[in-house]
This record gives sequence, C-alpha cells and structure tokens, in this order.
Amino acid sequence: MILDRYMIKHFIPVFIFASIMFVTLLCLIDLFLNLVHYLTNGAQFSDIVQASVYYIPKSFSLALPIALLFASAYTLGDLAARNELISIVTSGIPFWRLSVSFIVIGIIASIFAFYFEDNIVIPSFKEKNIITRRLRNQKQQEQNSDIAVKTRNGDRIYYVDYYDAGNQTLNGVSVIERGEDGNFLSQIRAPAARWNGEHWVFSNAYIYSWEGSLLRVHELKDASDYTEEPEVFGRNSVDAADLSARDAALLVNDLRQAGLPYLGAQADYYHRFSFSSVSFIVIILSISMGGRFRKNIMLMSLLTSITVAVIFYIMEMLSMMMAKLGMIQPLMGAWFPIIFFSTAGLVMLRHAKT
Repeated sequence: MILDRYMIKHFIPVFIFASIMFVTLLCLIDLFLNLVHYLTNGAQFSDIVQASVYYIPKSFSLALPIALLFASAYTLGDLAARNELISIVTSGIPFWRLSVSFIVIGIIASIFAFYFEDNIVIPSFKEKNIITRRLRNQKQQEQNSDIAVKTRNGDRIYYVDYYDAGNQTLNGVSVIERGEDGNFLSQIRAPAARWNGEHWVFSNAYIYSWEGSLLRVHELKDASDYTEEPEVFGRNSVDAADLSARDAALLVNDLRQAGLPYLGAQADYYHRFSFSSVSFIVIILSISMGGRFRKNIMLMSLLTSITVAVIFYIMEMLSMMMAKLGMIQPLMGAWFPIIFFSTAGLVMLRHAKT
C-alpha cells in the first residue's frame, strides 16, 4: 500500500498537467480551424467561447489516453533516472507488483471513459456542432427525404418522399408487398400517412393487387396491419457516433431489419467499446517503456506519447473506414488497433528493463 501511494502521488500531478496541456492544445486547434469562419460571419465573442466550452469534454475524451501514457511513462522514467526503480526492484519487490497501481488506474479510466462518452461527451459535442454550424452559417443537410425501408425480412418495402419526424407523418408513400418467392403481390399508393400510436393511417390511399390475371385497384379500407414504428423512418438518417451505446444498438437493429446498410453504424457501435479500452492499453505500453528513458525524460515521454497517439489514430481511422466500406468486418475494424497495440505492449513488456 505504501508503494502504491508513493507511485500514485507521483503520477497524479503529472496526469493533471498532461490533461490540461493536451485538452488546451485540442481546443486551440479546433478554435483556429473555425476562427476565420466565425469572424467572417460576425460571430459574437460569447458564442465562440460557448462553442469552445462545449468542446472541452470531447477534447478530454481524446486526450485521456495520451495523458495517461505520458504521465505513467514519465513517472516510471523519473524513478529510473533517480535510481529509485532499481532500488525498488532489487529490494525484492517484483516489477509486476510495482505496476499494479498503474493497471488499476487504467481499468478505472477505461470504465470512466465509456460512461463519460455516453453521458457527457455525446450531448455536449452535439451542442457544440449545432453552435458551430450556426456560427459558420451552415445549414444541416436534410436527410429525411427519399427514404426506402424494408421490413418483414424484405417482404414489405416502403418508399417515402419525405418523413416529418415532428408530426410523425409520411409524405408521398408507396408500399409494395412481396410474396415469399419475391413476386409482386400488391402496392399501396397514398399522398400521406399519419401515425396514430398503433398503426399508420393512410390518406386517400389506393391498393393495386392481383385478382386472377388482372391487376385491380381499390380504395384501401383497413391499414391496421401497417404497424412499423415511426423511428424506423427516422433512424436511418442518424449517425451512430452521435448516439449513446444503447441507442446505437437500436439503430443497428433497425437498419438491419429494414434491409438498409448498417455496417457503418455497427462499426461505430463497436468502436464505442474499443475506444474506451484504449486507456488500459496505453498503461500497458507505458509500463513496458518504464526505465527506458533516463535522460530528457520529459521530452522523450512527450514525444513518445504524441507518436503513439498519431500512429493509433491513423490506424483507427483507416480500419474504421475499411469497416464502413465493407472491406473488413465491423468488429475487426473497431478492435484491430486495440489488438495491435496490446500485442505490441505485451511484447515490449516481456523485454522491459527492470
């Protein structure tokens, strides 16, 4: 316990310093990227500050693994430079026991990162994007038009010109029914449909169906069978990265049932869990590098943290892009960088200088 308190006592101040440094850096980068557009559109100073404040949780989420890597690498390097690490190990305390406190910190940080992302980062980042679009005079692209939704394993297909989520209405509706063999059974055409809480109520709807060898048209009398939830028509325009883990899982399920592309949303859903585990992986990396830096510890720890972060985020970007394009499985796209760096950390840990 004394050793753990000693390690944590050295770790915490460095971690706080690193977190503030990296968060400030990310916020400044975001500010400078948008500042010209803000000033061009006459944005008020208070609005710019508000957008920056809403970006702090997102920047902390991105900076957390880097700050953990820097703080733990610097702490172990500083102990090695002062020969305290050698004294601890030669006194009979194994290196793994020395690392327990850092491993516990990594586990706690990973759990914290998941819930922090779900409850704080996503809502604040959404508000930040709304403010940024307003200050840059950008209109959000309308995505609730020209919708095609498959339900009931593809036997029922909705074609909708526009879905009004506020009023839960469909405009320009065409519903095609197909048999088990894929043959055409019937088609409903209506200028509009309204959700009454239980099923869709079509306005001036007509149904075209086969009667023998003739295609007949009749007025639609009963629409109680059309019970697809309104969210089915709205979720296909939602980005899974903007949803909590629970809502992202619902989105993936909706897209799959509707027969719409869902690999991108599924990759984002898996990424929610994989990214949270980064905090633990970087601790393994930092432990494996413990004692390697004896000179210029601050500089070497900083350069190592930034280098590892750049390599990781580039690898993550490429693997996620490949997953969303269907080149690799979504699960692999989200977890490949984690597997790669965890393997590298374990290999380095095996050969760590103790």
